[in-house]
Amino acid sequence: MNIHLDGEFAFGLNRIVAARLTTGQEINNEMVDQLQLEDAREGAYQQALLLLSYRDRSELEIRQNLQKHEYPDPVIGHVLARLREEGMANDERFAQTWVENRGTFRPRSRRALRMELQRKGLDDDAIQTALREVNEDALAYDAAMKRARRFRTLDWTGFREKMSAHLARRGFPHSVVMDTVTRVWKETHTEGNPIDDEDMT
Repeated sequence: MNIHLDGEFAFGLNRIVAARLTTGQEINNEMVDQLQLEDAREGAYQQALLLLSYRDRSELEIRQNLQKHEYPDPVIGHVLARLREEGMANDERFAQTWVENRGTFRPRSRRALRMELQRKGLDDDAIQTALREVNEDALAYDAAMKRARRFRTLDWTGFREKMSAHLARRGFPHSVVMDTVTRVWKETHTEGNPIDDEDMT
């Protein structure tokens, strides 16, 4: 809403903040400063809610988004504190959700997940808690099975090279990669593509 002082436009305010004012009300400079501060806080809060409406976010992601919209740090700090109180900013929950979603849709190694969470600004405690139950063997198997159909026409050598590279890009260690590649080959290839155990060494 547009606020006019002495008949001239002075500044704009969010409707939520402006609702406390009445036509003809007298306000001093201190009140103007307070109104503008509250307006900035409300605008930043609404922007954070918009960001969170798409998916859960880490506090760092929220902070970076508000900085991009040029909100000052004290306002951002106030908004983050409010979001924490309301349960809408929770890095521990974010880390757990991130790991679970990765496991379901794009499996990655524990090391790769740790790097992703570090980039999201998570602290070591939140990361450790989120990764506590991660089973790399199971994740590697899921990642391999999601890709196995693309490699079904390859012979053992080609399959091993392609699948090993795929799992390595997901951050899985060599020992896990090798065991997983062998297991998935045996489970997905028919008798028409036989290999001896000696070939898998």
